[in-house]
Amino acid sequence: MTTEQLLLYVLFPIAGYLLGSIPFGWLIGKSKGVDIRTVGSKNIGATNLGRTLGKKFFWYAFLLDAAKGFFPVLFAAHLAQTGSFPAWTPLLTAAACVLGHNFPIWLKFKGGKGVATSLGVALGFWPLYTCGGIAGGLTFIFVLMVYRYISLASIIAATAFAGTITILSQKNPPGLHTELAPADLLPMITIAWFFAGVIIFRHRANISRLLKGTEPQVGQKHVDKARLDK
Repeated sequence: MTTEQLLLYVLFPIAGYLLGSIPFGWLIGKSKGVDIRTVGSKNIGATNLGRTLGKKFFWYAFLLDAAKGFFPVLFAAHLAQTGSFPAWTPLLTAAACVLGHNFPIWLKFKGGKGVATSLGVALGFWPLYTCGGIAGGLTFIFVLMVYRYISLASIIAATAFAGTITILSQKNPPGLHTELAPADLLPMITIAWFFAGVIIFRHRANISRLLKGTEPQVGQKHVDKARLDK
């Protein structure tokens, strides 16, 4: 195995998982004297942090969670382009980053929901996943503005992301250079839907609250389950 192969197939994915495991939401909360795992929805992600500490802390956590996905994939994609590697190779690092965020080794594998980190890895993998990430981001903003549910916006945006990649990978729009060899096509689409599936699965409690009408909207505090049961 060459040095480049060792980096792309082994070391970058390991580094991606470890970086993805960094619980920025939890660390920011601890710096303010709050264990984010014990308040609100008890999730370590940006949404719960923002509801607990304020809007600016949402953005701190969101941007840091996106960055820990963006940079490892960007480096992996750059290295893959310098050699004769399959187009899907950087997705090994991308998947590792998302799994690290959702199942962080530092917090006994109890992590966030992967929205910000998935966006980060998508933007770092030009052009196909970047286009999907932009489509997902715009969808997120639109749904959030209309319905004011972050969870609903995340679920629909994840579906839009994977759907966009599925369409673009087969249509090959001029100027985007998204032409893929048959051996690359299936991994690209599969990993895209894997990301979407993980996000939707991690929002299963939110889906239940949406159906019951108890999911908090933007600007509302999380309603504790114990109160709902009374």
